[in-house]
Amino acid sequence: MESVRINKYLSEAGICSRREADRQLEAGNIYINNQMAKPGDRVNPGDEVRVNGQVVHRKEAPVLLAFYKPVGIVCTAQKREKQNVIDYINYETRIYPVGRLDKESEGLLLLTNQGELSNRIQKARNYHEKEYIVTVNRNISESFLNGMSHPVPLAELNTSTRPCKVRQIDKRTFSIILTQGLNRQIRRMCDYFGYRVVKLKRIRVMNIVLDGLQPGEYRKIEGEEYETLLSLLGLKESD
Repeated sequence: MESVRINKYLSEAGICSRREADRQLEAGNIYINNQMAKPGDRVNPGDEVRVNGQVVHRKEAPVLLAFYKPVGIVCTAQKREKQNVIDYINYETRIYPVGRLDKESEGLLLLTNQGELSNRIQKARNYHEKEYIVTVNRNISESFLNGMSHPVPLAELNTSTRPCKVRQIDKRTFSIILTQGLNRQIRRMCDYFGYRVVKLKRIRVMNIVLDGLQPGEYRKIEGEEYETLLSLLGLKESD
C-alpha cells in the first residue's frame, strides 16, 4: 500500500464517506499510531488506524490483470496442480482467474481480486464477447465456416451453441467471437464438423486485448481501459 490521505483510507475501508471522515477528524475520533489525526494526515504501510477506538483495516486495492497464458499453464488456484496460473504469475496480492482457458490453449486470461467484476464478465446471459484465433488440421471450407457461425449441437453437453461471428484468415485459420463459455466449446464445435484444433489463442475479452503481450507476460488494466470495462459491466469505480 502506498501512502494515502486518511479520509480516502477510511472511505476505501468502507467505514464512511470522505466528508464524514473529515467530520470525524475534526471531532478528534480518529487516531493514527495512537496520535490524534487531523485533516490531510496520511496513512503509510504498517500504520495502525483507529476510529472511536476500533482498529480499521483498508480493503485490498482492486486488481485486474491481462495475462498471456502460455500453453501448459492451468487456470486454477489449486496448489496441487503444479502448473497452476497463480504460482506461475506469483503476484504480490491474492488474485484468481476470471473463467478458464484450456491447458492446451493460450492467450488472454484476466485475473482479479474483485468478485462482482469476475461474476459479471462470466455470466452468459450478459452476452459479453470473447474473440479467438483458431488453426485447424485441414483446409477450411465454406460450409465449415457457415456451420460454425450457426448454432452447433453439442450432444455431450446437452445443448447447442449460440450463433457466432466467424471470419476466415487463411487456408486453415479463422477468427471466432463467442458470447458464451461452454466447456471446450470451440474444440467441440470443430470436432462436430470433422476438424481438429491445432492451435487456439484468445485475443480479446470484451474491450480488453492482448496488446503486444508475449506468452507469460501480464499488464495491469487501468485508466481509460479499466473505466470502459466497468461501464460495459454496469459497475462504478470506487471513490
